Amino acid sequence: MAFSAADHLHMAQALRLADRGLYTTTPNPRVGCVIVNDGKVVGEGWHERAGQAHAEVHALQQAGDKAKGATVYVTLEPCSHHGRTPPCADALINAGVARVVAAMQDPNPKVSGSGMALLQAHGIEIAVGLMQAQARELNIGFISRMERSRPWVRSKIAASLDGKTALANGTSQWITSDAARLDVQRWRARSCAILTGVGTVLADDPQHNVRSLDIGRQPLRIILDSRCRMSPAARILQGGALVVCASIEKNNAAALRNAGAEVIALPDAKGRVDFAALMQELARREINELHVEAGYKLSGSLLSAGFTDELLLYMAPTLMGNAAMGMFELPVFTDMNQAVSLTIQQLDFVGQDIRVRARVNSQPD
Repeated sequence: MAFSAADHLHMAQALRLADRGLYTTTPNPRVGCVIVNDGKVVGEGWHERAGQAHAEVHALQQAGDKAKGATVYVTLEPCSHHGRTPPCADALINAGVARVVAAMQDPNPKVSGSGMALLQAHGIEIAVGLMQAQARELNIGFISRMERSRPWVRSKIAASLDGKTALANGTSQWITSDAARLDVQRWRARSCAILTGVGTVLADDPQHNVRSLDIGRQPLRIILDSRCRMSPAARILQGGALVVCASIEKNNAAALRNAGAEVIALPDAKGRVDFAALMQELARREINELHVEAGYKLSGSLLSAGFTDELLLYMAPTLMGNAAMGMFELPVFTDMNQAVSLTIQQLDFVGQDIRVRARVNSQPD
């Protein structure tokens, strides 16, 4: 289907509006809406927070009577089911709009084409697919949860230019600059949960929370601790956290629970945390984007097991030497075809550090 220059202009604005919900809409998708009548924008809106009005409702309220006969640009197919709020498709029908342009079909099986079908059944012209790639990128975690039943996993690593994350004695603070650490706060803020391993907790006692942005929530902190050995006094437990073990030592589990943590066991056959079961559990908990800040062992294990989707690498202009710790603990490769293949999405300077965002390509069988 051919779209006009005006269509592209208005959908681009809808995507900018959707981006305003980057930190706050979880577990819902980020959605923006623009209503145009006679070439003029008469209503705009975006979804701000789960349980509150959707983008289309905000835009319709602003448009009022001018919505009749208008074209609606929305970054995701209007919902057709009763969730926490009434169906947006019904609201558009009742407002008398003439045309609805959606960037993409909703991957939620509760909608998945039924919203657009309902609009069409009421005589509204529909079109889907305008700027779809940008819309998918904006909601990559929500789409992953709906299509793959697992969150989008983004692993953050701070390293020297020669790929080292800590000195041989374990010293790692601070490799990167204040500017890089502030940038990491934004990636934490857009995530639904932050994952680390017990080794990082024991070595650094991190908080792994959002401190530099007021987003009205904190991502869920998750600690993988196979033997349930972390201290109840760990700072990461302040405000609540999820501790995932392979076997629960009753006394320590009770102490962690008394400290405000939820403790669950997800063992695999080798007595470690089962990554596949973990991803399913996080999807059940409506986690869209999972931000990983862990040591080289857990980071490597997730990557080797095929659960890392994206890498967020901050590389400082320093060299730490061959004896320092690397970024990932990976198996010994004997052929270049076994190496992990990446596609670089972005390459930027953050202060004096280099930020590399790369997608993990599918590996050969």
